[in-house]
Amino acid sequence: MAVSSRAFQQIQAALKAVENEAATPSEKAEMLMEIAMGLQQKPEAPEDIEAAVDLYRQAMEMAPAGETLGIARIRARMATALMAVPSEDAAELKQAKVEIETALATLTAEGSDAEVAEGEMNLGLICQTLAGMHKLPIQPAISAYQRSLRTFDKKAYPKEFAILQSNLATAFLSIPFTDETGKMREALAVQAFQEALSVVNLVDHPSEYAMLQNNLGNALQYVSSSHRVENGYRALEAYDEALKVRTLRDMPEEYANTIANKANCLSNLPDDPENPGAGNRNNMTLAIAMLSEAKQVFTERRSGDKAQAVSEAIEELRAELGPSNVLERSGIQ
Repeated sequence: MAVSSRAFQQIQAALKAVENEAATPSEKAEMLMEIAMGLQQKPEAPEDIEAAVDLYRQAMEMAPAGETLGIARIRARMATALMAVPSEDAAELKQAKVEIETALATLTAEGSDAEVAEGEMNLGLICQTLAGMHKLPIQPAISAYQRSLRTFDKKAYPKEFAILQSNLATAFLSIPFTDETGKMREALAVQAFQEALSVVNLVDHPSEYAMLQNNLGNALQYVSSSHRVENGYRALEAYDEALKVRTLRDMPEEYANTIANKANCLSNLPDDPENPGAGNRNNMTLAIAMLSEAKQVFTERRSGDKAQAVSEAIEELRAELGPSNVLERSGIQ
């Protein structure tokens, strides 16, 4: 297996270290695990992740059989590395699920509450990714996240709490809305994004704040509710919050994503919320302007699929506006 030069050097150093007879098997296993973690956290090439997986396996083999908790900790780390292995199929993810579930059996009995919660969070991520590949239903991911939240609460673990709430919201929204429970899941998704934002702020966590506000806007925009217009204006506020961070200069593609989302929302809102029957020609015209800007950014960034999707949205809005608006449209291209 080919690895980067840094990975090769670190692997050789690790193997040389474990040959030192002065080190105990436990110490040798820990050395290998630490080298693997370093490769995993800052890989220079995709092969570095595969090398990390191999080192984790060697570490488990080297650890004394009686040290079940130590082996479980190594196994849990290996599962996170398997999650990151570049692959076109689900083989590594399925193996990661087996490894984290095996590790959790021991961690639940012998490990700390935080270790168990971290394992459950990673299990949720694995299951959610497999669900996106149509290899699992989404419910196991939701259940794992909810178990993790028993420990990772907003007061003691704000970072983990925010991640879990965001992942829960995305999981809720991924379930097809084929029955009345769909409305409840949409409401739970909105609530989860709001919970995440209760521990994330613009100053200390700008990127996370912007991502959550953008996603909250999307959830509000599409939620099935009798308060569609009210939710739409709440969504616009969320997008505007995201755009405080996602600027054209600093984050061009994220900026384009958000203004495209905002444009879609705006195009479905009345010009005058007090008189919705008067139509929304002005909002539709503004939406076309924002979509045109987003299209330009996506084109410049060579995001062809996004540029095409935005182009189609522009044409649909232009068709709705009709030929009487040709001059107005020409001024915003």
